[in-house]
Amino acid sequence: MPHGPAEVGVGPWEGPWPTGEQYDPELLAAGDRRNVVDRYRYWSLEAIVADLDTRRHGFHVAIENWQHDFNIGTIVRTANAFLAAEVHIVGNRRWNRRGAMVTDRYQHVRHHASVPELADHLHALPAPVRLLGIDNLPGSAHLETMAVPHDVCFLFGQEGPGLSEQARAVCDGTFSIAQFGSTRSINASSAAAIAMHAWVRAHADLGADPVWRG
Repeated sequence: MPHGPAEVGVGPWEGPWPTGEQYDPELLAAGDRRNVVDRYRYWSLEAIVADLDTRRHGFHVAIENWQHDFNIGTIVRTANAFLAAEVHIVGNRRWNRRGAMVTDRYQHVRHHASVPELADHLHALPAPVRLLGIDNLPGSAHLETMAVPHDVCFLFGQEGPGLSEQARAVCDGTFSIAQFGSTRSINASSAAAIAMHAWVRAHADLGADPVWRG
């Protein structure tokens, strides 16, 4: 059974080169093997980020980073796919980038030393952003039935312990994801993807161009 092309992307541009500041001469000459959608083939990194910035969504994502969690990179990659406004890393500045698959180059990533610092930053934005943590805590709202705010930051704790006590104290609220099996929790990056997709279903313009569907 075939499994797609042997190489990712496209080779050198054939024929007269296109005009426009968005095009990268090196990519036009050598080919573009990056994992980007066809719209951005041969565009420079700066041009892609500038275009994304014109249409980023109203949600943010934050991850506590106390244990160098391998899920952080995967969450950043998913945040890029759903076009988050920003990703916030709380705690240790260094994080495991392997799972991001270089998508952190296209996604705004901001560091905060503590969750209170993150909360202060979000609340001080021109359009204040609510900080909602995800954890299976008593009193947590149910993601499946809650009204997902437009201006929101989803905060995720470490794999295993979940949200820190400091995070629980400063969050504007918490929510949980419905589960029906025997395990108490699901993978942090999976939970993040579910939360981001819930925002997309509630607020994104799904009829807009571009919406990448493959």
